[in-house]
Amino acid sequence: MKPCGTIPAGFSAQDGVLVIGGHRVCDLVNASAHDTPLFIYDFALIKERIAALRAALPQDVAVHYAMKANPLPALVNAIAPLVDGVDVASAGEMAVALAHGCEAAHISFAGPGKRVDELRAAIAAGVTLNLESEGEAERALDISQSMVGPDGKPIVPRLAVRVNPDFDLRGSGMKMGGGAKPFGVDSDRVPALVKSLIAAGADWRGLHIYAGSQALDAEAIIECQAQTIKLAAQLGDAIGHAPPTVNLGGGFGLPYFSTDAPLDVRRVGAGLQALLSARPESLMATSFIIELGRYLVGEAGVYLTRIVDRKISHGQTFLVTDGGLHHQLAASGNFGTVVRRNYPVAVASRFGQPATEQVTVVGCLCTPLDLLADQVMLPRANVGDIVAIFMAGAYGASASPVGFLGHPAPHEMIINDECTA
Repeated sequence: MKPCGTIPAGFSAQDGVLVIGGHRVCDLVNASAHDTPLFIYDFALIKERIAALRAALPQDVAVHYAMKANPLPALVNAIAPLVDGVDVASAGEMAVALAHGCEAAHISFAGPGKRVDELRAAIAAGVTLNLESEGEAERALDISQSMVGPDGKPIVPRLAVRVNPDFDLRGSGMKMGGGAKPFGVDSDRVPALVKSLIAAGADWRGLHIYAGSQALDAEAIIECQAQTIKLAAQLGDAIGHAPPTVNLGGGFGLPYFSTDAPLDVRRVGAGLQALLSARPESLMATSFIIELGRYLVGEAGVYLTRIVDRKISHGQTFLVTDGGLHHQLAASGNFGTVVRRNYPVAVASRFGQPATEQVTVVGCLCTPLDLLADQVMLPRANVGDIVAIFMAGAYGASASPVGFLGHPAPHEMIINDECTA
């Protein structure tokens, strides 16, 4: 038997059926008109998470939603009023953000390899570009030279510089800084680049310093934030201008697996408050941003998939579902996980019943990689029962190979908000 993660708070049972946001799973599936596979996002949990985060962080630190975690338009529209800005990573995400309640002045656009048309669209809209290289800076400046606004005046591009720091976030699941990286400009080259942007007449918006993600150690995050603030001050001194804004990144992780402990976000907030109170005088007028994606939405999502076959092979019981890694790649262990471990899983139509058998839950794809739960103990489940994969609010449908083998795309539904999708 292999352990699976702990089901996050906010879910309950009614008459042996999983309840999500006050609704029985069977009712939600029927209401979707698409049956399974189905993602359910409980927006009440997202609102609670954002409120708790704001209570923990210093009051003057802005919270941005990293849209790549879940770019579902209706979800972006619902989150936008609750955060101070949105961070996008493509022109497609930018278009969704602009069309769903996000002001251009509060959108930043990061990511290497931005196309010319993407740079032009961001500059025209007034979105802040987080420049990833000197070459990208040159292209952005060249493009802006020929652009005028509706008033006939030249458009001044809003440009920030993403920094590749010499450090990374200790213990992070995915390191985004330190050493050679496709992300950002090496810190020793940043001052010269920023000086050239200012000399060219650009609206320099500040620095984006993002060192890692999916960290659960509060002390490691505080240590990284301390290094980030120190680096920002050093760069400001070298540039001769304090950065108007410093995006500290995020890196706040979620406890996906049985060995994980939740992040102490109050400790992180207290640590950040102490760091900002003691920051160098040169940064006193600088605004600070925390950018988070999975931490805001990950625990609020559940992926539902129906059992279509039950079979035994060499004494091992397999539950075959109508979903799989083409919808929930991360749960299959094929989204950057070095050692595959089980996400929290349950039989939604037999929720809370005793676990009586060891089973392996697989999807409908013709590949041995399509593994949703490996040798876990669950209640006896039959064809027609629904399996729930938790921690599915981030990097689910949009981060999975939906087109693989031509199966239908999953439906997505938001509950406990006026928006539905």
